[in-house]
Amino acid sequence: MKVLTVWQPWASLIMIGAKPFEFRRWDYRERERSLVGRRIVIHAGARPVKPAEIMDLIDRCKAGAAHTSLIPEKALPLLERINAAHKCRGVVELAAGLGTATLERPRRVDQLFQSPDSDRVDHHMWAWPLTNIQPWTPPVPARGFQGFWNWAGNLPKQEAA
Repeated sequence: MKVLTVWQPWASLIMIGAKPFEFRRWDYRERERSLVGRRIVIHAGARPVKPAEIMDLIDRCKAGAAHTSLIPEKALPLLERINAAHKCRGVVELAAGLGTATLERPRRVDQLFQSPDSDRVDHHMWAWPLTNIQPWTPPVPARGFQGFWNWAGNLPKQEAA
C-alpha cells in the first residue's frame, strides 16, 4: 500500500476528520494520477511539532472558516491539547502510521479556499480530498520518507481485509 508522510499536527488532524484536504504541488495529471480513488496510509513524520505553527492554526480556527481549510470545531480541541503540553510534545505520535484514507481527485486550491492551513506556498496548488478515514489503534511505528513510498510491514487487521 502507498504511504504519504505528513508532518504533525496535520497528520493527526486528518485522522480526526478536521483536515479534509492534503495540499501538494502535484496534481492528478502527473505521476500520482494512479492514486486517485486508492486507499493510502497516512504516516506522521518524525519532525517535532512546532509551537508557533500550533498557535497559528489555533488563531486561524478561532478567526473562522474563511481563514482556514480545517474544520475548526474538530481541530481546536486537539490543537489546544497540543498547545497545553510542554513544548507541544507527547500528544500526537511521531514517526508512525496513523491509519488510512482514500485519496480523491484533487482540485485547485484557489477554487476552494481563501486561506489553506499551511504557510508553505509551494504546497498550495492542489487540494487532495481525503475520505473514508480509518485510524489505526494503536498507531504503528514506522520510519518515513518524502513523497509516496511503500508500506513495508504488515497492515493492522482492519486494513488487511
